[in-house]
Amino acid sequence: MVEVTLYLIWAVATAAIGSGFQHGYNIGVLNTPEEVIKDWMVSDGGFEPRNDSEEHKEEDIVWVWSMIVSTFCIGGMIGGALTGFLANKLGRRWALILNNIFAIIAGLFFGSSKMIGTFYFLFLGRFFIGVNAGLNAGLAPLYICEISPTAIRGATGSMYQLSITITIFIANMLGHQQVLGTESGWPILVALVIVVAVYQIIGMIFCPETPKYLVEKGRNDEAKKVTEKLGGKDSDVQFAETVKDVEDAKGLPTVTVKEMIQQKKLRKPLIIICFLMFAQQLSGINAVMFYSTAIFVMSKSSLETSQLNSVGVMALNVLTTVLSVYLVERFGRKLLLLLAFGGMIITTAILCGSLYYVEEKEAARYVAIIMVYAYVFFFAVGAGSIPWLLGPELFNTASRPLACSIAVPTNWIFNFIVGIGFRPLQMEMGPAVFSIFLICQIITVVVVWFFVPETKNKPIDEITALFE
Repeated sequence: MVEVTLYLIWAVATAAIGSGFQHGYNIGVLNTPEEVIKDWMVSDGGFEPRNDSEEHKEEDIVWVWSMIVSTFCIGGMIGGALTGFLANKLGRRWALILNNIFAIIAGLFFGSSKMIGTFYFLFLGRFFIGVNAGLNAGLAPLYICEISPTAIRGATGSMYQLSITITIFIANMLGHQQVLGTESGWPILVALVIVVAVYQIIGMIFCPETPKYLVEKGRNDEAKKVTEKLGGKDSDVQFAETVKDVEDAKGLPTVTVKEMIQQKKLRKPLIIICFLMFAQQLSGINAVMFYSTAIFVMSKSSLETSQLNSVGVMALNVLTTVLSVYLVERFGRKLLLLLAFGGMIITTAILCGSLYYVEEKEAARYVAIIMVYAYVFFFAVGAGSIPWLLGPELFNTASRPLACSIAVPTNWIFNFIVGIGFRPLQMEMGPAVFSIFLICQIITVVVVWFFVPETKNKPIDEITALFE
């Protein structure tokens, strides 16, 4: 039985909560107050439609809103690409601490947008918080993976995704029109990122650098002390594994992008993790997270009911992610991925079909709502956390930061595509827009079945040996 120390709990919680909040909160924060902010943009925020016809005005505001939402992903691509450089240059801990500067800058733009009277500050805020989230998405799982004992690495690795889901729920709840999703409250809603940035800065000061990074820098005595505080009675075994991993990596040349592509033992896991990042986003999850209120409106629910359903969906997302922390160690990564994407295929197909009949049959409306809930359940079972968990597990110390620097921007690129394209495509295609996600889900099941290895309870060197 692995001893879980209070020091490990503190370090994992600080990294997961601080980083996951900025990522998850800003996925969901613009969902429920969308109409209130769009009304402000048109009335006092400086937005001017191309012409006065209602049809074109609606098209213009949908495009601009999609761009504001998706600017978060552009920043995420940049932040994700910087992950490996900053993780190696500053260390995992200091990179996480300094990353909060981007969140503070974003919060200042968000909070002052209404006071200044320009919606362009929303673009700037979304960009800077996107850079922050992109770095967090690479740094936090890397940090958590490197401080965690092998036997509970899956559970601790799921904490980041759990934090994301909790804060998506918090964002949707706070964004309701009865809370901060009001004409006067929404600037406070979007500026709350500053509070969590300050929390993580203070919290990480009392957290350790990862033992692997310390060993890499020749600070073995310090690394051993950190491992003892993190691992308790199992620290000797953990420290020996860390030293072996780093020593093995020293025998390898510095990994470059060219070598990552040319060497089969690196190329194959890189393709797998990049595909899983593609699959996670093209499953359609962020169409739900960004625009669930609009999807429920498609089912002919009222705006208030749609907002309440959005909060309910995010609550289910949290509960199921908590369940996945247990399931990922009991049943493994591969089985949960197959279960998750298989379930999403069924629910997406039924949702797509039911939306065609919501005008004529009241039962179809309820079926559509239930399918959104069921879809989120299956996503959270495995598709949410496992791609982030598998990334650090598939690579050794020498190649892990670079692999994360490639995989994380891949996730953000497809996140951007979904964020900017879903609403305009939905206006053109109607319910058929969900067929795009359905096709991607089917492809994912096939690829996972044939190519993704199981990594449950396996040391890093054993996993990487699978590709040699």
